[in-house]
Amino acid sequence: MTATENTQPRKRRTNLVETLTSTLRGLILNGSVQVGEKLPSEAELTSAYKVSRTVVREAIASLRSDGLAEARQGAGVFVIRQTMPSDGMLKSFDLNKISSIIEMLELRTAVEVEAAALAAKRRSPAQEGAILESHKEMEELIRQGASTAEADYAFHQAIAAATNNPRFVEFLDLMGGRVIPRKQLSPSEGEAATGRYLQQIVLEHGKIARAISDQDEDGARAAMRQHLKGGGDRYRELLR
Repeated sequence: MTATENTQPRKRRTNLVETLTSTLRGLILNGSVQVGEKLPSEAELTSAYKVSRTVVREAIASLRSDGLAEARQGAGVFVIRQTMPSDGMLKSFDLNKISSIIEMLELRTAVEVEAAALAAKRRSPAQEGAILESHKEMEELIRQGASTAEADYAFHQAIAAATNNPRFVEFLDLMGGRVIPRKQLSPSEGEAATGRYLQQIVLEHGKIARAISDQDEDGARAAMRQHLKGGGDRYRELLR
């Protein structure tokens, strides 16, 4: 199989995700689905739009990234806003610049290191399962050669939710797509997202997930700090 042939399924799925995301976003913004209402289930969306479950999951993750919807454990995905949130103070960042991405990673470190520790202390069995599932999903997407950005975002959101402090979830909602900076570098995964780069991210995610699962607060802090510092180091290497 040629490289061109190998990229066709990936491009097609990316287009499907963008199309479904745009459709669902439109339904929310035009009021067809009101704040507090539940979005159709994953199975219903798969059937209605003739797409895979992976496409549906990535589209829902995008809505969560936009701050328009949130997942409630065991209940489904609900609309929480009908207008796109303002970037506020973050609008001054230029995320086409690697220097801005590094600044964002430093900001995230200040918040997410403690979020990981709180998740280790407070997570419920269901929240632990959500973190582990997000980690496994990213591993599977890498094996498929598919985009991992939304699964990466979902992993960090699952940790924020496991703090049982909604402000951590709101922080990641405010960050939106900035949480996964490689999305900003190119339409696919970004110049830095080589196979080795993605495997390193999965390895780091695994250490975080295990520490949270073991309720090891110090280990979770250290693993998250290493992960975000590693991200900063990788982007600094691009500057060189």
